[in-house]
Amino acid sequence: MSPKRKAAAARAKPLQNYAPVFAALGDEIRLTLVAALCVGGAMSITQLTSGTEISRQAITKHLGVLAAAGLVRDLKVGRERLWEFEPAQLDEARRTLELIGQQWDHALAKLKFAVESNPC
Repeated sequence: MSPKRKAAAARAKPLQNYAPVFAALGDEIRLTLVAALCVGGAMSITQLTSGTEISRQAITKHLGVLAAAGLVRDLKVGRERLWEFEPAQLDEARRTLELIGQQWDHALAKLKFAVESNPC
């Protein structure tokens, strides 16, 4: 494998780690659940379904996807099961997006320099 391919593979590997996070947040219901947990703190499935037409089973399924992505976790409080937001994965994904943004800015600056320094 060439050095360029090795470097590209090394950069792509961390991105693969966040694919489940972005996939989980790509669903409107899951994004709404994350927002509710961010604002309301730990909540039960009953609280999360209150005021919606979404079944408890559907909410449970969506919470499972969010948990698999590391965005939420469940807590046992007595006989109740509460769900809470876990910010660590989202923070890491945000930092990765910022790094990608910086790489784009650098690439665009190089392109601008190349275009401006080589007039037609």
